[in-house]
Amino acid sequence: MSTRSFVSSCDIRSAFSAAMSAMYRTEVPAYGTLMNIVARVNAATLAADPALKQRLEETDSLERVSEERHGAIRLGTAAELAMMRRVFAVMGMYPVGYYDLSEAGVPVHSTAFRPVGDEALKRNPFRVFTSLLRLDLIAEEKLRAEAEAILRKRQIFTAGAIELTEKAERQGGLDDDDAKRFVADVLETFRWHHHANVDLAMYKRLHDAHRLVADVVSFKGPHINHLTPRTLDIDEVQRLMPEYGIAPKAVVEGPPSRRCAILLRQTSFKALEEAVSFKDASGSWQEGTHTARFGEIESRGIALTPKGRALYDKLLTGSRKVVRPAADGSNAAAYEKALADAFVPFPDSWAEIRQQGLGYFRYSLTEKGESAIASADAGIDQLVADGLVCFDPIVYEDFLPVSAAGIFQSNLGDEAAQAFTASPNQQRFERDLGIPVLNEFDHYAGIEAQSIAECQARLTAAQAAE
Repeated sequence: MSTRSFVSSCDIRSAFSAAMSAMYRTEVPAYGTLMNIVARVNAATLAADPALKQRLEETDSLERVSEERHGAIRLGTAAELAMMRRVFAVMGMYPVGYYDLSEAGVPVHSTAFRPVGDEALKRNPFRVFTSLLRLDLIAEEKLRAEAEAILRKRQIFTAGAIELTEKAERQGGLDDDDAKRFVADVLETFRWHHHANVDLAMYKRLHDAHRLVADVVSFKGPHINHLTPRTLDIDEVQRLMPEYGIAPKAVVEGPPSRRCAILLRQTSFKALEEAVSFKDASGSWQEGTHTARFGEIESRGIALTPKGRALYDKLLTGSRKVVRPAADGSNAAAYEKALADAFVPFPDSWAEIRQQGLGYFRYSLTEKGESAIASADAGIDQLVADGLVCFDPIVYEDFLPVSAAGIFQSNLGDEAAQAFTASPNQQRFERDLGIPVLNEFDHYAGIEAQSIAECQARLTAAQAAE
């Protein structure tokens, strides 16, 4: 039997997340400024709310907030998606959820690669929102065929990344030296390239079809297009960005500001115009520009049940029937008011959210419960009412398609919001991926159920010992 020691997938993920953050800070200096703003706001929020800090410490969540990142990439082919799944698996990251962005005018469908176990999330909750281009949604048949041919020729993974992924699969992990090589090689896939894969004329044709199509097809690889820290007060970050010379997008995507945060709120600074070289017919390089990469910030709340999510979707749709946010921010105040008004029916206390079955909670014994016994027949509501068990919201670890599309469109420009027929195709996406995606609702329900079972088991064990 081999006694070889392998580096844990959590350690590989942490090393990769740190390397990605360092690379992106170098490539996009404004990201470093963003990190400084978030650190300032998080520190001030915790200082002003000792109860929040104490509860985060008690639930092992405080340390992860400052380390938390999510990135986003856009892939061009099924083969790239399948290989990316294998690469992320070495880091302990698995596909959760299916997102159809065509309904919001963006020709991609997506999943989020992330850790799924409670301990893995506490160690490092790095996520990568990964989109696959839907060339089938592009109307011009000739352009579609040319784009497919361009994408078939590229190899976005280094030979070392492929070799080490296969080695990890074959032997069940990587040793320290291989893990370091793996991180360095995989990082190359996400690096920005100043030289395009196509000439300027082709870039313009792709750009005219959709700016996101140009972003995917025109380059050697899926450069990371944003890296997102988590803040405890996204409205304050939004307010402070201009003071640091950063122009935020017009409105914060997602639900309105609330005492009890739900799901996910996101904002960003505008995408950068970056110099790119395009090779012409003579082999010479022509200078041009490309706009795609931006900085994003997120604030996470409770994961909602299907009932809660249905209410969220209904209220969000209702608000947008009153005011749809304009990319230029001209109606930002009106939209924010309409959003706040629309969400009045959604309860804003943890007790009401729990009682109405709108969100998922993690249950634990109170100090009283630690020294008490309870009947095996006692349900969780009774245990809460008796003060034996308390509950904390389970953090939403995933994404919102309307919000993701809103971030894309605000950074791609008004013309990016083109009309595509909504065409969700999860079956095709999973075939390209190579495995089914995990269902996020089942996942959160499982975490909640396990926490209830653990509380009941401890209380009934105490009863049996009497």
